Parts: sequence; structure tokens; C-alpha cells
Amino acid sequence: MKKESKKPANGKDRKPEPAEKPAVKSPFSKPEVESFRLWLIARRSALSGNVTKMEDEALRRSRQDASGDLSSMPIHMADMGSDTFEQDFTLGLIENEEQELGAIEDAMERIEEGTFGVCEECSKPIPKERMKAIPHAALCLECKKKEEGEG
Repeated sequence: MKKESKKPANGKDRKPEPAEKPAVKSPFSKPEVESFRLWLIARRSALSGNVTKMEDEALRRSRQDASGDLSSMPIHMADMGSDTFEQDFTLGLIENEEQELGAIEDAMERIEEGTFGVCEECSKPIPKERMKAIPHAALCLECKKKEEGEG
């Protein structure tokens, strides 16, 4: 008598669906997480004000408004170049601060989920020294180096 195969009807073995990584709990105590949360809130507030102010200065004011020059005389090309450089520099600062704001929002979500201080790549605890330096860090130093191509 033949043994019956326990293969699905299509003849292929089914592989189990990959499970999500198990959520690793934060390595920090509740008071430590709360102090990081308060720092993140303060930093988010400061950055939000900076970004708004810089956007107003860089994007909403014309050359004449900025200098108070109401004449119709031509503007010197060197002045235009300086103004363009300053505007580009300010826009770069705005972009950097908006990226940091996004990282802060992500860190706040990790606090809510209880995974704050856990590397998103390798699921190992991020050292307290790194979190003190960059409280919105999502990766441990080793994984960050790999991401940046240094490791």
C-alpha cells in the first residue's frame, strides 16, 4: 500500500508565512523614557518654531521687502548671488530640521509602542550614551555605520 503524500493539491510544499519580528521591549526604565520624551517634546517645539521662522524669511519675503529697497534701480549681480546663496543655505537648514522633526515623531511613536531605545534593524538595545547624544536615534551605532556604508 502506498503512503499518501501530505502535499497541497498544487504539488508544492507551503512555507510558513514569515512572522513579524517580535517586539522587543525598551531597555530603559519608565522614568528614563519619560525624561527622553520630555526632551523630545521640547526639541520638537523649538524646531517647529525655527522652521516656521526660516520659511517666512526665505520664501515669503521678496528682495525688496527684505532690504527695504523700494526703488526700481537694477540690483547688482553680486547682491543677487549673495541673496540666492543665503536662500539656498536657509532652505538646506529647513530640510535638515524637518528631517529631525520626522525622526522625533518616529521616536515618539516608539515610546508609545514601548520599543524606544531598541535598534530597528537588529533589535538590540541602543546604548544609553547614544540615546543621550541623539534621543531620536532608531539604530544602534553598528547598524547606523552599515546604513551609511562605513561598516
